[in-house]
Amino acid sequence: MSAKRALIPAFGLLGALPLPALAQSATPQLNSGDTAWMLVSTVLVLMMTIPGVALYYGGLARSKNILSVLMQTFAITCLVSIIWVIYGYSLAFNTDGMQAGVTNFHSFIGGLGNAFLAGLGINSLNATFPLSVWICFQMTFAIITPALIVGAFAERMKFSAMLWFTGLWVTFAYFPIAHMVWSGDGSFIGSDWGVLDFAGGTVVHINSGIAGLVACIVIGKRKGYPTQHMPPHNLSFTMIGAAMLWLGWFGFNAGSAGAANGTAGMAMLVTQIATAAAALGWMFIEWAKTGKASLLGIVTGAVAGLVAVTPAAGTCGPMGAIILGAVAGIISFYASTSLKRALGYDDSFDVFGVHGVAGIVGSLLTGIFAAPALGGFGDVTHIGVQLWIQFKGVLFTVVYTAIVSFIILKVIDKTLGLRVTEEEENIGLDLSQHNERGYNL
Repeated sequence: MSAKRALIPAFGLLGALPLPALAQSATPQLNSGDTAWMLVSTVLVLMMTIPGVALYYGGLARSKNILSVLMQTFAITCLVSIIWVIYGYSLAFNTDGMQAGVTNFHSFIGGLGNAFLAGLGINSLNATFPLSVWICFQMTFAIITPALIVGAFAERMKFSAMLWFTGLWVTFAYFPIAHMVWSGDGSFIGSDWGVLDFAGGTVVHINSGIAGLVACIVIGKRKGYPTQHMPPHNLSFTMIGAAMLWLGWFGFNAGSAGAANGTAGMAMLVTQIATAAAALGWMFIEWAKTGKASLLGIVTGAVAGLVAVTPAAGTCGPMGAIILGAVAGIISFYASTSLKRALGYDDSFDVFGVHGVAGIVGSLLTGIFAAPALGGFGDVTHIGVQLWIQFKGVLFTVVYTAIVSFIILKVIDKTLGLRVTEEEENIGLDLSQHNERGYNL
């Protein structure tokens, strides 16, 4: 069982969600150690978006578009925070009417019984820490997922269209997938199918990666791509952003244990190992193919490793993490170079190549390396069976997200319009969308 599904609120939003298995026999007690760790984890995950993703993508953009990327990630942080409080948390985690083992409407999406955080009090608990902390922790996941998609359509989408896309996409793509995977007994993908996703391989990374691929295809290529050279304008920013992502990811993965315990410790260890292995895997394969090892390559490989270990962090052992990370780094390299060139889509900052592909690789390999026979800590006795379950979860997420993203993008394009004009794109989105410059020359 995913740690997120095991940590359903026991008090607070009364009657909204079932008691955790370990808390049914006794009244939950506040644990200061768990509370402190979850507070820190929440801050770390928020740091992944602002300033982590903002700097990582900002450095990859051309200088005339850096502020547009920073503005988009900051605005997404604010917008999703409000949506989460109004109805997002309820749609993702409310389980009114859910029945274990029975597929019904609420297996796919939560109700609105907890809209506006109805019933939340200062003493409401989620297992051993405040429910308010759990709500804020989950909010940071909802924030970073659409922020990741920005990298696919960067430098050409209207700011207004981006805001509408974000609001609609989290409502119809993120909240349902989060509910289906993490909401508890009766969730369609999580408990019904038994998909292992500790911290967001399907919910965050496949979800955002596929949405990014659809978005960059629907909106079209940047003017001049691929004949015009469009190098990152500041790789120092990108490296700093990647380092913040790496640091913040310990909150992302180890925080998903929901306690300061052994699972959190092991999640932290395998996160470090897989990330290093993926970075080296990307670096060495790039070095062999081009004769040079690049900073952009090693930091991109590191992000691929962080993505791949996310679903496996609670069940994978250290040796499995090395293999998982190295495989993800190498496959993501080819996806972001050879595959992208062959298919001709303009995924500006390789959202699909890194988050989509590494998310798929990690989700599938979770079914293998969770097995105790291979050093894992999952309840997996038949690897083939679990691998099939993981494949079904990946396939469902890919198809569902692709369809929903396509519909949302087409509706916006036919009404508001997705793309800036050619003149605005030439000027750069910093000036044309925000009347500001990143640099005064």
